[in-house]
Amino acid sequence: MPLAPQLLTALGFAALGALLGWWPLAAWATRTLHAPPLRGARAGAATSASLAALAFGALGWRFGGQPVDASSLVVLGALLVFAAAATVLAVVDVVEHRLPNAVLGPAGLAVAALLGVAAALDGAGAGPGRALSAVVGAAVLFALFLAVALVSPRAMGMGDVKLAALVGGVLGWGGLTSWVVGVGAMFVLGGLVAVVGLLLRRVPAGGTIPFGPAMLAGALLAVVAVPATLGP
Repeated sequence: MPLAPQLLTALGFAALGALLGWWPLAAWATRTLHAPPLRGARAGAATSASLAALAFGALGWRFGGQPVDASSLVVLGALLVFAAAATVLAVVDVVEHRLPNAVLGPAGLAVAALLGVAAALDGAGAGPGRALSAVVGAAVLFALFLAVALVSPRAMGMGDVKLAALVGGVLGWGGLTSWVVGVGAMFVLGGLVAVVGLLLRRVPAGGTIPFGPAMLAGALLAVVAVPATLGP
């Protein structure tokens, strides 16, 4: 596809993300927080709008270069739901170091249902294989994170473990390359944030950082970078 239409698609999706991020995603995050945002509702809405615009814009850029059929449109819907939930989860995790079930549950169910529909609509016959790959990806990443959480509870919270199932399913849908790239990216990003936090003395020695944003960013990076993710 020519660059100009792809760019317009990305800008359109970014605008949609900004609108949804300002409201209702910011409102969802505020309701989920145990305490009001320290810098006020307007700052929280601006942060949410910026994150959602970036995530939606990246998906728009990726989608702009893909052939359109019923299955890929439903997959895109699942990814947009994931991006919307990622916005809320990232805000809450940064502020309160937790990933609430009130967001993880609905997001996981919605993404799973949409990917199931996409698999059923896939006329190329790859749907069942993609669905199985998503299930395996979710189960393997969940098991890996659960093992880490049981061995070192300070290093990995149960919210991260539950998010791993959602992230693993999204990455698994795109195949092994998508899964490996996403998992690698989330640990690289998490490590970079930890190092920067230590250097800037925002994270004390032996302290922990919220890992959810790195998981979500790594997953979205893989979705955008690996061509198979949206393919028919």
